[in-house]
Amino acid sequence: MAQQGTPASNAATETKSSFPWSRTNLPKQLFINNEYVDAKSPGKLAVYNPKDGSLVADDVALAGEQDVDAAVAAAEAAFPAWKKTTATHRRNLLLKLADLIEEHSVKFAELTRLSLGAPFTSFGALEIKGVSEAYRYFAGWCDKFAGESYPQDDGFLKIVRNEPLGVTAGIVPWNGPVATAAMKSAPALATGNCFILKPSEKTPFGALALGTLIKEAGFPPGVFQVLSGDGSTGALLASHMRIRKISFTGSTVTGRKIQEMAAKSNLKRVTLELGGKSPAVVFDDANLENAIFWCVNAICGNTGQVCCAASRVYVQEGIYDKFLEGYKKAMEERAKTVGDPDVEATLMGPVVDKLQFDRVSGFLERGRTQGTLLVGGSRIGDQGYFIEPTIFADVPEDAEICKKEIFGPVAILNKFKTEEEIISKSNDTIYGLMAGVFTQDINRALRIASELDTGMVGINCVSLVFLTTPFGGTKESGTGRENAIHVLRMFTEPKTIMVNLTY
Repeated sequence: MAQQGTPASNAATETKSSFPWSRTNLPKQLFINNEYVDAKSPGKLAVYNPKDGSLVADDVALAGEQDVDAAVAAAEAAFPAWKKTTATHRRNLLLKLADLIEEHSVKFAELTRLSLGAPFTSFGALEIKGVSEAYRYFAGWCDKFAGESYPQDDGFLKIVRNEPLGVTAGIVPWNGPVATAAMKSAPALATGNCFILKPSEKTPFGALALGTLIKEAGFPPGVFQVLSGDGSTGALLASHMRIRKISFTGSTVTGRKIQEMAAKSNLKRVTLELGGKSPAVVFDDANLENAIFWCVNAICGNTGQVCCAASRVYVQEGIYDKFLEGYKKAMEERAKTVGDPDVEATLMGPVVDKLQFDRVSGFLERGRTQGTLLVGGSRIGDQGYFIEPTIFADVPEDAEICKKEIFGPVAILNKFKTEEEIISKSNDTIYGLMAGVFTQDINRALRIASELDTGMVGINCVSLVFLTTPFGGTKESGTGRENAIHVLRMFTEPKTIMVNLTY
């Protein structure tokens, strides 16, 4: 079936980019080989609006085995020419794509907000800006990801090349659907790979809308494709014998399955960015206002649906009472900003869907027997999936709400006395994604940071992501890294070439 949207005759007369997608004209087809096509699979996805539970669409394509095979075949056909494309040309295509996304940023944010429920001011605008910046950042790497050479003092010149893997794929979550798509696709494309993107079945529209701009930017057919689908589609990608790399962001439970399917198929490369239960550690000498600011934003941002959210807050006993008072007040104030995500003044929207709402509500109900409820703990209103920002205090370290990732606006608040104690408590988790240390003593900050078993540590900040530094965790928070030069290594294979100079 031909591509949906503006007819070619009309598009040709426009001076600006043509972007037909909106809440009244949603992209629902697969984007394969630079065309929007119907799925061969008869299955469909149903997508809902979390602000009221209403149906957004029940006819979004669900990619099945034939569709995945078609995308892989198109990528394989495109790869030989794409990997030989000059670095400057790949750079220009990525920069063009970034410009097009920025041009249509408001519409992109709306497509995500429709089924995620994240307000534009506090999330949508930042996410879309991050998307265009990711494509620009990795565009800059296209001609700067150098190989290595070693001297011929033994008679052999050694050259190490960074070569693309071939057909790669990314499975992205619903909580930052286009940002994570960019963090995976941009480095894959910059290093000469072909890339297949599978967005979450809960938030497919932003990713599917990319197809229009991928084609307009000038990417050859088969280089960058988008397949909407559910877990069955992800399983087909993870187990496909001709996909060389899978990059997954999501739950630890699903990450285990991805790794298992990758191992049982063709031992494809795997990058996993999984869950977290990140501690924020506040010492007596911390700047109280700053610590409260970060701890509130780090659990309320995107309604707490963030892998690196600071969901465990530990405060030294000397400042605990003052912190508790300020933290509680700030969370109560943030609760006043919860509302309709389509209203400009709203800072917090609903959780993503009924399944997530029921999950978080279950933690809230059980949490009342595990700690002292300081603030929140209830549903807001009787329509949609809105939850109050919540704090439980004096929670035992072995309690469920202290150990499990809730993925909602729910934090635990406990006190501590010594450095040794807080290092032990912070590390007593299966996760190791992010931590924050709040203190004016830089020696202490660096000392604690070195002892925390996490992939990232913020000093007087927490829950941040930078394109210029590696993002990822230890233990069950995943394997491999996103961003910076480190993700380029995840999408390339080093090849050693030995030149005999002895004759």
